[in-house]
Amino acid sequence: MGFSFKTPPHILFERGSAAQLGKLVSDRMKRPVFVTDQGVIAAGLVEGALESLRDAGLEVFVYDKVVADPPAATIRDAVAAAREHGADGVIGLGGGSSLDTAKLIAVLMDSGQSLEDVYGVGNVKGSRPPLVLLPTTAGTGSEVTAISIVTSDDMKKIGVVSDQLFADLAIVDPMLTLTAPRGVTAATGIDAMVHAIESYTSKLLRNPISGALAKEGLRLLAGNLLRACEHPDDIEAREAMCIGATLAGQAFSNAPVAAVHAMAYPLGALFHVPHGVSNALMLSPVLRFNAVVAAKDYADLGPVVGVAQDASAFIDHMVELCAKSGTPLKLTEVGVNHNDLPKMAEDAVKNERLMKNNPRLVTYDDALALYEEVL
Repeated sequence: MGFSFKTPPHILFERGSAAQLGKLVSDRMKRPVFVTDQGVIAAGLVEGALESLRDAGLEVFVYDKVVADPPAATIRDAVAAAREHGADGVIGLGGGSSLDTAKLIAVLMDSGQSLEDVYGVGNVKGSRPPLVLLPTTAGTGSEVTAISIVTSDDMKKIGVVSDQLFADLAIVDPMLTLTAPRGVTAATGIDAMVHAIESYTSKLLRNPISGALAKEGLRLLAGNLLRACEHPDDIEAREAMCIGATLAGQAFSNAPVAAVHAMAYPLGALFHVPHGVSNALMLSPVLRFNAVVAAKDYADLGPVVGVAQDASAFIDHMVELCAKSGTPLKLTEVGVNHNDLPKMAEDAVKNERLMKNNPRLVTYDDALALYEEVL
């Protein structure tokens, strides 16, 4: 067996570490662009980090126009703003959209490449300025992945995958997740669990390290999701969720996700359904579809989440977790109707970057049937 495994060079996991940001980055940058969104600011999550940066003498420019499923126009605007500031480094603090935006600013602001030039796998050229990422949700794992997701001008979710997107420093402060509402906690936690599951069964690049990380990540996430939802100030549950999401992020950055994500993307791009909710909707039909060929792997994950070593028991438990968390279970609940399904199925199967990792081939007819199953 031969394999390669990549991850950021430095991960700091510590309560209250966001308030120490200035000391942690002052030797890396002097004029950072600080990337976040209005929701994170309203929740009061940036104050400590910004104060520490200014106390350390850094000249910070705050870019706070990030929105969910960041459109290409936002990325271009952010890059232009960073250039105008004369930024020499990038700090991202927020959910996956803010972190993904920060990564793309970092690789584009000193580059001659356009955003479209870097779409796909391995297309980023050259070096970049320092990049530091701090997640405010236990979900995307973006702080430790080499992936950014963009909503293109023609309303498709497109991935940018390159080693330059790995942060120099990932700071995971579970205190930043305490204010996340139940819906966000549930959706992002399910997203992270899907990362772990799909990485564990990824067809092409799964390896012993990604598998071990996926299993431990899933154990922590599945064992603490409802606790974090029902007791949002339970810092131990929040810590477990943060560690689980980071481990799952490391796993899927090396052994990529597959059909659940490919089928979730059209829901985000076309209907602006939160990514974790989209994954929750598509998890059950895709797992049952894949079980024809992946039953042994799903059975192996049963004891990890506290049920029998049986594929059906594992799938049933995951569906139950999604239901108890309060996420929608039907596409009609998020505004999708039967007429939308053909376009969604077409877009999903065109996502070869993800579909090629699925344990079982998904045709257009398969995708249409899977959507219909949860309509």
